[in-house]
Amino acid sequence: MKPLNGNVAIVTGGSKGIGRAIGRALALEGATVVLAARSERDLGRTVEDLRSEGLAAEGIAADVTSEEQVQRLVDSTIRKYGKVDILVNNAGIGVFKPVGQLSVAEFDSMWNVNMRGAFLPTTTVLPQMVKQNGGNIVFISSLAGKNSFKGGAGYCATKWAMRGFAGSLMLEVREHNIRVCTIFPGSVDTSFSSMNKKGEHITQPEDVASAVVFAVTAPGRSMFSEIDVRPTNPH
Repeated sequence: MKPLNGNVAIVTGGSKGIGRAIGRALALEGATVVLAARSERDLGRTVEDLRSEGLAAEGIAADVTSEEQVQRLVDSTIRKYGKVDILVNNAGIGVFKPVGQLSVAEFDSMWNVNMRGAFLPTTTVLPQMVKQNGGNIVFISSLAGKNSFKGGAGYCATKWAMRGFAGSLMLEVREHNIRVCTIFPGSVDTSFSSMNKKGEHITQPEDVASAVVFAVTAPGRSMFSEIDVRPTNPH
């Protein structure tokens, strides 16, 4: 039996990159995966690809900064499957500029997607997880949530905030058998940013997905609250 048989997972930012890899990895372990993203076209392609592998996946178009759309995403999932066992807050954006060149709109957009876009799915799914007395909430952060760098002030700020939010949440919900894990990838070979390093020697989206699977399939008595993922030898 696969370890996630019978589990239902929601993955935000699930149409491409790390989110797509996470959705596939969870489905390969037996979970039914609901992928959320803004682009219906990209979602459709990803879901079609996963289903062609015989995996249980569906897509629901949703903007994670919208209360109404996040509520619809969670309600639709619970109505169809009866529960949510895993939530992966993966949706995120980054604008990398010196502080003096960062516009208010760019700053606000990162906070809206990276933090509000994690807060809304989390708070919307929590009542169901409390009711079922269990679940896993995973935040895909970044090593930028632990380290500062030039041109990263706005992005780093949101990821440092995510670490604080997730850590406090973990302490609040563990009594309901809800585990909270924050994953901090370093350079990952994706199109997320022009700053990302490329090549087979760099961490791949599938490697981050493996960390998610590791966290949610750990024995129920244990919780891996933080996992750093970085290339072994990035040179």
